[in-house]
Amino acid sequence: MSDQQLDCALDLMRRLPPQQIEKNLSDLIDLVPSLCEDLLSSVDQPLKIARDKVVGKDYLLCDYNRDGDSYRSPWSNKYDPPLEDGAMPSARLRKLEVEANNAFDQYRDLCSLDGIDLALPSQGFSAELKRRTEEKSQRRAGGCGRRSSQGMGEAAEVAPQDMENKIRSTLNEIYFGKTKDIVNGLRSVQTFADKSKQEALKNDLVEALKRKQQC
Repeated sequence: MSDQQLDCALDLMRRLPPQQIEKNLSDLIDLVPSLCEDLLSSVDQPLKIARDKVVGKDYLLCDYNRDGDSYRSPWSNKYDPPLEDGAMPSARLRKLEVEANNAFDQYRDLCSLDGIDLALPSQGFSAELKRRTEEKSQRRAGGCGRRSSQGMGEAAEVAPQDMENKIRSTLNEIYFGKTKDIVNGLRSVQTFADKSKQEALKNDLVEALKRKQQC
């Protein structure tokens, strides 16, 4: 019954106005509290920002640094609201997390980009990178290339750009390309007269075949 409820809840979320996704999700959780964890992990919500009260830096709230109703700051490694038994990264992952967030902080500053990044290394070799951009900004004269020697180095600087270019290329090929194919498939390239002639020719061929079979 729980799986059926979850399927129905997700189907309902897809049909409700996306502009009110947070309110709809909250109302749905109030209606079926047992689905809280499943819904929060299944429904994508706009990224929110919180401020780390210990170090005074902003960080993003997402499913990867959430435990229950609390979120862990990558800066102070503390949960807000406080959570005694919250999931914590190992010493090795914590070191990687600090270095990754500092690196992306430098990258954003060097390239004059607005927004907030959140790097959350996980077990193995993967990492989750989240970004919320407040507004699209122009790069200052000099840009990243001329100032790379001041901080991160060329490799750390190019990697996010390559990732962004790949995402743009994927979106263009999959979504826009597929949409174009569908539109072209729906559009008729034949005029009504040509279509009528083709239909008449087909009927003539069918009649001719019938007469041949009778003979």
